[in-house]
Amino acid sequence: MKSHSRTPRRHRSLNLEILFEDRDILVVNKATGLLTWSPHRDQQQTAERILTNYLRKGSARSRLRAFTVHRLDRETSGLLVFAKSERVQQQLKNNWRDVEKRYFAVVHGLLEQKSGTFSCYLAEDRDQFVYVTKDKQAGKWAECGFRVLKESANRSAVEVELQTGRKNQIRVQFADAGYPILGDRKYGRKEDRCERMALHAMHLEFDHPFSGRRMVFDSPPPENLLCLVGGMDLRV
Repeated sequence: MKSHSRTPRRHRSLNLEILFEDRDILVVNKATGLLTWSPHRDQQQTAERILTNYLRKGSARSRLRAFTVHRLDRETSGLLVFAKSERVQQQLKNNWRDVEKRYFAVVHGLLEQKSGTFSCYLAEDRDQFVYVTKDKQAGKWAECGFRVLKESANRSAVEVELQTGRKNQIRVQFADAGYPILGDRKYGRKEDRCERMALHAMHLEFDHPFSGRRMVFDSPPPENLLCLVGGMDLRV
């Protein structure tokens, strides 16, 4: 049985919207500009802290908290899953490779192949810069499928499906192929003036860690991304 969630209106913040909640998990829609998690206690607001405060409902004595299962880059918007306990967090992490994850991206250029797969090894240097390497010992295998949805003015709207979940994977693989994501200040074009990074986590599908029920969540790309390719009717 599949459970396809629709957004309740009972809890929202400027940067985070809760799409689903039960005793085990929270599924949220994160805005661009918000960190998922930070190890630094003096760090500004993160999605994890917003949700922990929500669960504690103002009680300083409460031991409730949200546990990060996976992350999105600060400038990537879209779907995130959090656990309400370490047990649930570990259960989800153990099965994360089986989760269906699809993203919407707008990239520079017109892809020569309109669908296909990017696969390579990715490594990270001391400055936390991720790069493609042929060294199997230094890198980790990264793979994603892609499909062009629309082309406009030397830009392409692309659906990306992750087979692996490496740090900055989509950004690095598309940049390495010659099609950097609009607004990517780290791996993209220096002269890019796009106000935000054009990457959005639009679909998650996974088995509930305890009930086994198939959970399906969709977050349509925001209008400020669709307009980068002249607008489009996208049903995720």
